[in-house]
Amino acid sequence: MRRLEREADRLKGETLSISNSSDPYPTVEAEAGLMRGCLEILSERDCRIQIVTKSSLVVRDVDFLRRVPSMVSLTVTTDDDRVAGLIEPRAPPPSARLKAVETLVDEDVPVCVRIDPVIPFVNDEADGLVRTLASLSVRHITSSTLKVRPDGWRRFSARMPEVTERLRSLYFEQGVRRAGYLYLPEALRLRLMENVGRLAKKYGMKFGTCREGFSHLNTAACDGSWLLKEGVS
Repeated sequence: MRRLEREADRLKGETLSISNSSDPYPTVEAEAGLMRGCLEILSERDCRIQIVTKSSLVVRDVDFLRRVPSMVSLTVTTDDDRVAGLIEPRAPPPSARLKAVETLVDEDVPVCVRIDPVIPFVNDEADGLVRTLASLSVRHITSSTLKVRPDGWRRFSARMPEVTERLRSLYFEQGVRRAGYLYLPEALRLRLMENVGRLAKKYGMKFGTCREGFSHLNTAACDGSWLLKEGVS
């Protein structure tokens, strides 16, 4: 914390994204409170905060998020608790995350919801989820398709063998390799992202897709960071 205090003193209105590579709210955070301590320090400095998480625990820290320009990018891959338990077994159920979305919006903390990853035959029919998000006054949706690496594929195959059997040729025969990941074929990825973008437009929300190469589909910054311009309520 002392190091963060020293580094935070140098901030001059920068935007801090926490965190794009690992979740800042792991299970242990409920007791450890390290993220809360970090937000306390950052909320006292001239900075802007973007939180990227799958955890409903983020609502605990809404008091600090209201102090500075901030927004939360909360992943809700599916609105089906059972399916989520298979593909995201260590994350809070979607029902809890949707409740967190509602709480954040009610507290005037802007929310972007990430429907990510979109997986054919699993969660590619998102109308119900997007409709629910609109009813909660979510203003931005970010989406992306599943990118496959060997370790992730093994875990996925163990939990949903019938689905991965249907996906195998799409990734390993027709897919595209980029930076160590296997992507779905471009035409299929485009169709999936167009569908989520269409639903976002239908329900009056902005849309963005990152890491897909389809920036022409974006109606706002792909990660929802434009919401930071809302300032402090």
